[in-house]
Amino acid sequence: MKVLWLCNVMMPMIAEQLGLEASNKEGWLSGLASAMLEKGHENEIELAVAFPGPDKLFAPDKSFCMRTLTVRGRELKCFGFREDVTRPEIYDKGLEERLNWIIDFWKPDMVHCFGTEYPHTLAMCRVFPDKSRLLISLQGLCAVYAECYFADLPEKVIRSVTLRDFLKKDSLREQQRKFAMRGEMEIEAVKLAGNIAGRTAWDHFYTKKWNPDAGYFVMNETLRESFYGAVWDRKRCIPHSIFLSQGDYPIKGFHYMLKALPKILEIYPDTKVYVAGNSIINYRTVKQKLKISAYGRYLRRLIRENGLQEAVVMLGRLEERQMLERYLKSHLFVCCSSIENSPNSLGEAMLLGMPCVSADVGGIPSIFTGGEDGIVYEGFQIGLNNKSNLEGVSEMLAKSVLEIWQNEIRMENYGKNARKHAEKTHDPAQNYRIMTEIYAEITGQKNSAF
Repeated sequence: MKVLWLCNVMMPMIAEQLGLEASNKEGWLSGLASAMLEKGHENEIELAVAFPGPDKLFAPDKSFCMRTLTVRGRELKCFGFREDVTRPEIYDKGLEERLNWIIDFWKPDMVHCFGTEYPHTLAMCRVFPDKSRLLISLQGLCAVYAECYFADLPEKVIRSVTLRDFLKKDSLREQQRKFAMRGEMEIEAVKLAGNIAGRTAWDHFYTKKWNPDAGYFVMNETLRESFYGAVWDRKRCIPHSIFLSQGDYPIKGFHYMLKALPKILEIYPDTKVYVAGNSIINYRTVKQKLKISAYGRYLRRLIRENGLQEAVVMLGRLEERQMLERYLKSHLFVCCSSIENSPNSLGEAMLLGMPCVSADVGGIPSIFTGGEDGIVYEGFQIGLNNKSNLEGVSEMLAKSVLEIWQNEIRMENYGKNARKHAEKTHDPAQNYRIMTEIYAEITGQKNSAF
């Protein structure tokens, strides 16, 4: 069986072999690919991977290329294609020609697209001839994210436009519009695909709404390799430290945490919030100040007005091992997003056995059980995007953080329950087996992997 994966980024294990910079995004795919290749003699699957490649990968006159690598003792065909991933709201018709070339060369029995966030998934859905052998794995859903993008921000902030926003045509309203444009392409891709792989009641609802005729398969995600085996220990963590895995755009809900923080500091004055990922609030020069976005300026104002300068630490982008260490050092993981499907950051925290607090939004109830794995609170609600809801959500977040810290025994029990839950959800062997069974069902070929 010849399978072609269509990925949003070049996997780290491929980048390393090609001597190129590896992305931190979707690192879990390397583990899944390794399992597929290591068991190649059992599963009888020949794997090839296609992805948007950096310019260094191409000859000056080419928009696609092919490399053959040896990974885990098996041959892996890698296809790079040109795509402007910095403008994912724009559909490049040329993608169809590039992906068609890959299909003609590799002649896969089926194609597995990981995610719907970029135009290349729609292009693949348009050009791959047998839709019954096309599988899309859902990650986020841009069409729904667009409805939740402003995440209860005050109207004045939503309307605000900085110099950076004006020059880049990237104000908050324009950012939301871009998500909506991506959502339109996403819905078309889902309508074209013969098969969908999801993992939550939330994504199942929307995909059945968009394409009731598509086959729907439940397939959980395998997390990054280093998160298996490590265990959170209360004695090792920094007391009253909170970890957020991202905070660079409104959906991630950093502003909810900043609004909640003063109430938490009243009870635990040593509380610190550590935020990983791209920082949009720091600047040291006038030039850097001119590059700040409206959302970044709003976050800075919340920090300044509430005297939170010493309570917020921006960590910048962290490699996998650095992320793991930060989880283990933290007293609590918080997911305060306005919408998520099943965030891998929450899954990683659960797998480590960390205490967790999460907004009850999107697909999170399918992977995180409030009152057993940790505490959930009522988050963003579509249709209630206003200042009073911002205050209400922030107040519930603060209450949840205080509640989980006020009972040490219950907090640690939450962590143990979360770990047991995540070990089932993110079991690599189980997820690999399910994936090969799905492939066998789609192609009508016997699954000899197990």
